[in-house]
Amino acid sequence: MKPKKPESKFEWLDRRIAHPGPFLTLCLSEDEFHEALHHLRIKERCDWIATPQADATTHHLISAKNERACIVCIRSCEGRTPIEIAGLLVHEAVHVWQDYCERIGEKSPGIEQEAYGIQSISQELMAEYARRLDKGI
Repeated sequence: MKPKKPESKFEWLDRRIAHPGPFLTLCLSEDEFHEALHHLRIKERCDWIATPQADATTHHLISAKNERACIVCIRSCEGRTPIEIAGLLVHEAVHVWQDYCERIGEKSPGIEQEAYGIQSISQELMAEYARRLDKGI
């Protein structure tokens, strides 16, 4: 019998924000970030959080298969309220949306299109954060 591979902590989230939307995941630790990079077969190394002052960072990457991926990283959430976490996730969702628009050459998306896009990305990130809390990860 083969030993069971440990379950990955991060998961790739729903890409329905737009077609074809970027792969999207949420990483709550540096180890998870490096695991996501490994999964994408990205060898470049970068800080999982952009600066020591930042609470979160969104990485916009191209996988070895030439697929777009956004990895949202959030520093420790200890001592933060659920509203503060939601605010960070929405902030990072805007960066995912901005990157998507830039990639498809959209310079001025409609305001409803933009609102729905950011809402969809935010909901995916919040649902993943809630899933991770429920699993105690």
